[in-house]
Amino acid sequence: MDSDTPDSLIPYDEIVQEALRAVVGRVLGEIEQSGGVLPGNHHFYITFRTDAPGVSIPSRLRERFPEEMTIVLQHKFWELAVDDEGFTVGLSFNQIPAKLVIPFAAITAFVDPAVDFGLQFQAASGQMEPEPHEDPQNDTRERDDDSAVDSPDDGSNVVTVDFGKKK
Repeated sequence: MDSDTPDSLIPYDEIVQEALRAVVGRVLGEIEQSGGVLPGNHHFYITFRTDAPGVSIPSRLRERFPEEMTIVLQHKFWELAVDDEGFTVGLSFNQIPAKLVIPFAAITAFVDPAVDFGLQFQAASGQMEPEPHEDPQNDTRERDDDSAVDSPDDGSNVVTVDFGKKK
């Protein structure tokens, strides 16, 4: 983009991230509804920030993976439970069972290699605070009465979107 392009006051990146995380939630929710049975050859690699708020993993795993960890949901997992905020799952690490609580906001990658499907996310670590949003500063005109302000007739309110191929 052009360096003169102003910063957006609408958090598009966050909105898109949230929508894509809903895909992960829906997929895991369908697996939960099926009793934890993955259809066909589907299996999931889920990478998440271990230091993100709301993540709960055993201390031995947190020591081994202080920032990021990838789990595999394929053959041996149990008690998958999904809600609006994230999921819990039982897995075995070196034949020691563990319960993991993973908020969707902590996920940095979701991959289903059986069908070459993958999503990448941005996740903030526990030490990072979300960036504050600026207050919107809309241009306003003084009104003499309660009637609506007319749009300018100079064409400045027209937006052209071209979804065609680049030439």
